[in-house]
Amino acid sequence: MKILILCTGNSCRSQMAHGFLQSLDPRLQVFSAGTQPADRVNALAVQVMHEAGVDISHHVPAHVNQYLGEPWDFVITVCGGANESCPVFIGTVKSRLHFGFDDPSNEQGTPQHIMEKFHQVRDAIKTGFHEFYRDQVQPLLPER
Repeated sequence: MKILILCTGNSCRSQMAHGFLQSLDPRLQVFSAGTQPADRVNALAVQVMHEAGVDISHHVPAHVNQYLGEPWDFVITVCGGANESCPVFIGTVKSRLHFGFDDPSNEQGTPQHIMEKFHQVRDAIKTGFHEFYRDQVQPLLPER
């Protein structure tokens, strides 16, 4: 099963979702990209994912254009910006979904407040993508 997760910068939310979803089932082919990809994955996203037992330190932001024309089982946007500016996919997309999450990298305040926001968003992504896997992906996979 092939899944593409999109957001604007591909440095935080889509990377966290990518990491969680890939960790759930090695049979999944999970990719993430952005409409305006950052130079690198946000260091705080890497840190909070490491705390949750998922290593995304090797992830690199990608531009969505490199995935146009490929067939996808699911294309999922995780932020309003990507949901509004996602290009039309030329290939087959069986299901397009949107799960909106706040962008913790835009949070202002003390370092403690910013870390709290990263934890909050990470936990919401973990819950949302576990439910997505359980309810929509797992029933489509062949028995192990």
